Amino acid sequence: MKKLSVEDLEAIRKAAESDLLLREKSNSLLSGESSGLSIGTDHMQLLVCGGTGCKASSSAAIVGNLHKAIEKHGISGKVDVITTGCFGFCEKGPIIKVIPDNTFYVQVKPDDAEEIIESHILKGQRIERLLYKEPETQKSISDSKHMNFYRKQKRVALRNCGFIDPENINEYIARNGYLPLSKCLFEKNPQDVIEEIKKSGLRGRGGGGFPTGMKWELTAKQKSDIKYVVCNADEGDPGAFMDRSIMEGDPHSIVEAMTICGYAVGANHGLVYIRAEYPLAIHRLQVAIRQAEEYGLLGNDILGSGFDFHISIRYGAGAFVCGEETALIHSMEGKRGEPTIKPPYPAEAGYMGKPTNVNNVETFANVPVILEKGAEWFSQIGTERSKGTKVFALAGKINNVGLIEVPMGTTLREVIYEIGGGIKNGKKFKAVQTGGPSGGCLTEKHLDTPIDFDNLLAAGSMMGSGGMIVMDEDDCMVSVARFYLDFTVEESCGKCTPCRIGNKRLLETLNKITEGKGTMEDLETLETLGKIIKDTALCGLGQTSPNPVLSTLENFRDEYIAHVKKKECPAKQCKALLTYAINPTKCIGCHMCAKHCPAEAIIGTTRKPHVIIAEKCIRCGMCVSRCKFDAIVIC
Repeated sequence: MKKLSVEDLEAIRKAAESDLLLREKSNSLLSGESSGLSIGTDHMQLLVCGGTGCKASSSAAIVGNLHKAIEKHGISGKVDVITTGCFGFCEKGPIIKVIPDNTFYVQVKPDDAEEIIESHILKGQRIERLLYKEPETQKSISDSKHMNFYRKQKRVALRNCGFIDPENINEYIARNGYLPLSKCLFEKNPQDVIEEIKKSGLRGRGGGGFPTGMKWELTAKQKSDIKYVVCNADEGDPGAFMDRSIMEGDPHSIVEAMTICGYAVGANHGLVYIRAEYPLAIHRLQVAIRQAEEYGLLGNDILGSGFDFHISIRYGAGAFVCGEETALIHSMEGKRGEPTIKPPYPAEAGYMGKPTNVNNVETFANVPVILEKGAEWFSQIGTERSKGTKVFALAGKINNVGLIEVPMGTTLREVIYEIGGGIKNGKKFKAVQTGGPSGGCLTEKHLDTPIDFDNLLAAGSMMGSGGMIVMDEDDCMVSVARFYLDFTVEESCGKCTPCRIGNKRLLETLNKITEGKGTMEDLETLETLGKIIKDTALCGLGQTSPNPVLSTLENFRDEYIAHVKKKECPAKQCKALLTYAINPTKCIGCHMCAKHCPAEAIIGTTRKPHVIIAEKCIRCGMCVSRCKFDAIVIC
C-alpha cells in the first residue's frame, strides 16, 4: 500500500466521518422513541461489546446470529453490526447499543439476536426485558445517558472504547486519530511536545504518579545514539482490567502516543511489554501496528516527515513484580524479572543500557487527546495536583461492577453509591480497597475523600493502577489483609530480605491470628515489622506490601482484638474460629446434613432434631449449604 501523506490522512478522515456521524449524534441527543427501518430510518448500527468479559459470555455468537438474522430479512445494506471495545458496564454484559435511537440492551444472549432484528430494527419496538433496570426502582432505562452508572463519568482515556471498531484504523482516524501525531511532526519541535505534556499536569497512571512530562524531559536530555520508548502493559493487580480494556478497545491510541513520545524524547524504537494471558489485547494491538505500518503512520519516514519509529511486542509470563519498571526491563532483556536500585533511572540507563522512557497504557492513552485539545483543556479537569481523569476497575460487593472513568476529585461516596449503585443485597458498607495489593482499606469515615494521588496517600492507601474493591459487613478485614499479603508473598521476586523474609513473617502472624492462636504481642509485631518493610524494601512492591495490614490494623483494630482475645471472627469468615450448631426448633430431621457431612460429625434419627458433635466437626460448612430450613447456626 502507498504510504500516506498528511493530505491523504485528512481525506480518509473525511471519508470515514459519515460512518461515525450517526453514533456521534446519538450520543449527544437524549433518547427518544425507537425507530425501526420500517418507519423510515435509512440506516442503523448495532454496536456489540467485544471486550474479553462479553466475549466470554458469547458476544461473538451474538454477532454471528445478528448477521444471520439481517441476511434472512434482506436488510444487509441497511444495518451494520460493529464489534467495539468494552462499554464498561461489565456487570450487565453482553451489551448491544442500537444506533440512532441509542437503545442500550443488557445481558443479551445469542438467542435474542433474531428478536432484536425483527422487533426493534424492523418494527421499531424496544424489547423491554433486555433494558437496564435501576436496582432501587426497577424502572427500565433505555439510554445509557440516563443511567447512574454513566452519569458522573467522564471518558478521556476510554473515549473510543465502546464507540469504534478497534480493528478499523479508519474509524480511529475519523475520531481525529493520528491528527496529533501529524501536528507534532510538522508543527512542533520535540521540546514543544514535552512542554505541552508538562503543562497538562498529566501524572503516571501506573501507580507512582510521577509527572509524565518531566519523565519525558529526563529521557530527552540524555545523549545516546539509541533510545527506547516502553509501554508497560503488565497489569497484574487482582480484579484490575483497565489497561487491558484500553488495548482491546482503542489500540491505535497507544500506537500513536508511543510514536509521539518517541518523537519527543528522540527514540526510534518502541516496545510494548504485555502479559501473554491477554490474547485479545495482543491480537488487537498487532492489528493496529500492522495497519499503522501499512498507512505509513508507523515505520520509516512517517507521513514523509523523515521521522522513523518502530514498535514491537514483548511478552511477560505474568509476574506481578514485572510491573515495576526496572524488573520489566530486565524481563525484556531475557533476565530474571528483578528490580534494581535507582538511580540510575531507566531514563538514564534502561533497556540494553540505553535511555528508556517507561509509561503505562492508561498514561499513553491520555497523550493524543491532550495534544489534540490542548494542555489547558486537560488541566481544567481534576484537582490542583492531580489533573485529568482516572480509570478504575470497580468490583466486589457492589451492584454495578465494571470499568469506570471519573474526574480526579470525585469522592469515594460518589463512586460507590452513585456510579456503583450501592452495596449488594442491601448490606452495610464496610471498606474499600484502592490500589490493589499495594493499597490500603478505607472505611466509612473516608467516603467523602476526593480521589486523587495525595488524598489517598494521606488516608493510608494509594491510587495504584486503579483497582477498587468494595467490601460489606460480611467481610473479615483480618482475612482480607491475609489474602492480599498471601498474593504479595507469592509474587515477590525474593531479591531483597525485607520483602522475601519480612512479608512471610507477616503472613505467618496473620495465619496465626485467623486460626485463633494469636496474642496481643502479635499485633505489635505486625505494626513494627510492617513499618520496617516499608522503609527498607528494594522496590515499590515490597515498600507498599504492608499497606493492607497496616491500614486494617489502624481502621479495624477491634476485629484483630476479637480474633486474639475472644477467639472470635465477628464476620464469621475465619473457619478455625467458627462453631456450628443445629437449632432444634427448625430442624425437621431430614438427615441431609448428616448424609453429606464428610467428618460424620452429625447424629440424629429421621424426623427428629439432629446434633453436631463439636469435637468431630471440621468446619467445612457443607451442612449449611445442604440445609434447606436454615437450621444450622454459625457461632
